[in-house]
Amino acid sequence: MNILSINGISRMGREAPLFSGVTFGMDEGDKAAIIGRNGSGKSTLLSVIAGVLPADDGQVVVSRDAGVSFLPQNPVFDGNDSIRDHIFKSDSPKLRTITEYESLCGKMAEGFSAAEQARFEEISRKMDEGDLWNYESHVRSILSTLGLNDLGRKMSALSGGMIKKVALAQVLVEDTKLLLLDEPTNHLDITTIRWLQEYLASTKRTVLMVTHDRYFLDAVCSSIYELSRMSLKLYEGNYSKYLEKKEIEAQIEENTERRIESVLRFERDWLMRGPCARGTKAKARIQRDEQLINREKFAKDKGFQFEVAGRRLGGKILELHGIGKDFPKSFPIPSSGENRAPVLRDFSYTFSKGEKIGIFGGNGSGKSTLLNIITGAVKADEGTVVVGENTVFGYYQQNPVFKDLSLTVLEYIEEAADIVRMNDGKTLSASLFLNRFGFEGKIQHSMLSTLSGGERKRVFLVRLLISNPNFLILDEPTNDFDIFTMNILEEFLLGYKGCLLVVSHDRYFMDKVADTLFILEDDGSVSGFVGKCSEYLDYLDERKSAETAEKKAERKNSESVSSGTSAPQQKKKRSFKEQKEFESLESEIESLESRKAELEPLMSSADYAVSKKAGDEYSAIAARLDEAYARWEELAELG
Repeated sequence: MNILSINGISRMGREAPLFSGVTFGMDEGDKAAIIGRNGSGKSTLLSVIAGVLPADDGQVVVSRDAGVSFLPQNPVFDGNDSIRDHIFKSDSPKLRTITEYESLCGKMAEGFSAAEQARFEEISRKMDEGDLWNYESHVRSILSTLGLNDLGRKMSALSGGMIKKVALAQVLVEDTKLLLLDEPTNHLDITTIRWLQEYLASTKRTVLMVTHDRYFLDAVCSSIYELSRMSLKLYEGNYSKYLEKKEIEAQIEENTERRIESVLRFERDWLMRGPCARGTKAKARIQRDEQLINREKFAKDKGFQFEVAGRRLGGKILELHGIGKDFPKSFPIPSSGENRAPVLRDFSYTFSKGEKIGIFGGNGSGKSTLLNIITGAVKADEGTVVVGENTVFGYYQQNPVFKDLSLTVLEYIEEAADIVRMNDGKTLSASLFLNRFGFEGKIQHSMLSTLSGGERKRVFLVRLLISNPNFLILDEPTNDFDIFTMNILEEFLLGYKGCLLVVSHDRYFMDKVADTLFILEDDGSVSGFVGKCSEYLDYLDERKSAETAEKKAERKNSESVSSGTSAPQQKKKRSFKEQKEFESLESEIESLESRKAELEPLMSSADYAVSKKAGDEYSAIAARLDEAYARWEELAELG
């Protein structure tokens, strides 16, 4: 069944067309991605298909019964809305029924009026008739997986990462057949990305997305659309197949170009000899030669390269001795008497030349806190950080700060250096240096405020590299970079002679540039793993499977021993009241864990008031979690 038909759509950019005459279609269940350089128009094309932006020409047709759910790169929301309000803003009759059912269930504890009781029975019948119980369970599962449990919180109170999760939840729970997703993996941790990958790969819905996550592309998509030079070209197969076809295509085009040049050399010689015959055949031959000369010539991507002069590392690079970072608890835990919540605990490490280490941990596990302690932005509560005399940090922060967005790209770079020395000893002006990073011509004189997110971050990286650091610290460098830029950055990092410490949710990037991991555990300790990120994730899966099998075996043995030769004893069940308490605890624990993760980056704030307020709330939450987990385990045993 055809879901989407695109016929000849075009859209102008600021100075030139972004795309023209784009035509393609998608059937139910198709999974495709649009890839291309930053600024090529990928997000604009997706917005036009979603109906958010109008096309200058052409037509977008979506099947009448399909419905469209669109996840923009920067979600739009009403700050006064609750999470529930935002997620369930939908015209879907199914969702409206479920929303009312949930609302009535929330009032149940307060007691129903006769009218509310009648309405509850009517809604329950609708749930039965529409077979909505499975759908409601599906919605709950999505919200729980994304850590969205306190649905009453205001959107204005959420972090950027949580806003993206809420927006993602909204499109996933909607009763539509077409999903349009712009950078769906941004701000998600690696575990959630894997879940989303499996969800999209298995769903029957049609998916069209823009993403730079190459493992994600490989696992989900069955076709790739490349947006380049104002046109869209289809490559059947996943991202790996796309790369194979692009390589073959480039070889064919290069060989064809060589043959044409060979023909033209022969023809030019013929024309220079000035043949006497100027008949019809000769004129046709000249016209053919002119067409070949004026053809659109094959040209390799000009590309750019990350390259600067190397700075020597000393014998002592960086040493961490017993690093600890706690945040105060306003309410000590009665059972332990502790009044501190560890984020990092007794971490020691001595860095060696050329090490490339990735940092792995869930949202709120303390990854950015560790980077800030190393660079001196945050002071450790315990231990010491010893930095070598020749060690120069280059710290790429997750959200680069530009003091003056009215500066042009060239002015911003010239603030750091007019002349840049390269590793071959040659010098370049700031303008020529920018050329090497893909900032050519007019864009050098464009204000920073006019750049796309990916372009602005690339400019920040250019300026960072001008300082010639020998210890690079990268906090989420992959957000907003296109795949081409990612490949160039990875090539640079593989040949980088200094030390590298990197945080990224992009598994492909982490696998290429890091060969060792720091694992930030829940209790604040840091363990090591020698291997790639994907190998560690496989290890976690194997460990989880082994633990599940072990628990099943223990339970089976326990039941066998307790039963003896007599009839099996019936395990004590939870009472109705205990079952309600058990369900309530599950929801509360998930909500508290989610809030705890949001508070962690705030506790590293340079603003003491913000840091203290976040620390106080974090402490109270940790105390309540200890109690909630203990009671949950008691009730879980009852079954």
